[in-house]
Amino acid sequence: MPEKKTTNRRKMLAAGAGGAAALAAAPAAKAQSSPERKVHWRGDQAPENPLYSPVVTYGNMVFVAGKGAHFKGDVASHTDHVLNTLQSELERVGSSMDKVLKCNVYLANLDDYDAMNAVFRGRFGGEPPVRTTIAAAGGIPGNSLVEIDVIAYI
Repeated sequence: MPEKKTTNRRKMLAAGAGGAAALAAAPAAKAQSSPERKVHWRGDQAPENPLYSPVVTYGNMVFVAGKGAHFKGDVASHTDHVLNTLQSELERVGSSMDKVLKCNVYLANLDDYDAMNAVFRGRFGGEPPVRTTIAAAGGIPGNSLVEIDVIAYI
């Protein structure tokens, strides 16, 4: 007949109080070593009933929500504004443009691809991040001509 496996409860009972404490502490120690998730709000205070988080860090990873340009202008001025905003957000949490790993670019019009690239090129250092670029069907909220989000590290 195969030998029965003992459960954690049986192991704790057999080990006595000291063994039980050690077994119980193991999951707590593991939980303490997991990365911390933190939302970074402008002004360090969350707005009432927020729709999304603007910047989230998880351990040494940084996730920046999509940034757009909500003023009249061309795609070059919008792209420059968005990249400056992203740079500011990254630096605020201890990262930088050259630490960006992944970038998503959303264009209101795919015809603006070359003009966006002219401003984009060189903004992320000598080794740019991986990137996806798409034309957003129906446009971008707030009438921005471009929206960009990034994932970086600290």
